Order: sequence, then C-alpha cells, then structure tokens
Amino acid sequence: MKKILLIASAALLLAGCMPQKTLYSWGKYEERSYSYVKTNTDEDLEKLLKEYQYIISHQKGGRKTVPPGIYADYGYLLVRQGKVAEGIAMMKMEIALYPESAGFVEGIIKRLEQ
Repeated sequence: MKKILLIASAALLLAGCMPQKTLYSWGKYEERSYSYVKTNTDEDLEKLLKEYQYIISHQKGGRKTVPPGIYADYGYLLVRQGKVAEGIAMMKMEIALYPESAGFVEGIIKRLEQ
C-alpha cells in the first residue's frame, strides 16, 4: 500500500513538472507594447507593428490562432497611421475570430466609417 502511495505521489510530482503548452503564442508582445506605451516614439511603434505582423503570421500556441485583441489593436494602430481600410479589415478579422468582441469593435468601425 505504501509503495502504491509513493508511486502515485511521484507520478503527480513529475506531472506537475511537465511544460504546459499555452493556448496562444504572444512573441515579444508584452515587451514591445510596454516600450511603445512608455516612450510613444515612432521607432517603438514600428517595432510593435512588426511584432503584431509576426504574431499574426507565426502562431505556435495550442489553438494555432491569433490571441484575442491582437487584430483589433493592430487595426487601431493602422487607422492612426492613416491606413483606415486596412485597419478596419483587421478589426473585422477580430470580430470574425472572437464574436464576443463585436459590440465594442463594431462601435469603433461605425465611428471610423462616418
């Protein structure tokens, strides 16, 4: 009985040490977005935009899909750069992938299309 308990305990400990696969791969999003918000420079904006492009094209997470909010934020930054049509297209991709965001993102799109 003690051997079974010892083996079960060891198995649980080893299972807890296994690397967990995340649902999404975020790349360097956290670092790039923090840097952009902190400094608000054109250089940091370009780095953040490139990071969004990388995240969109290189998904390695468990879901193999873009994380929530990435398309919407990327689209918003594109709109701020004057690329309105491209930005709205990204926002619509956010809605297609995450329908729960529709109420908020569609409101932004309506304001942009006026």
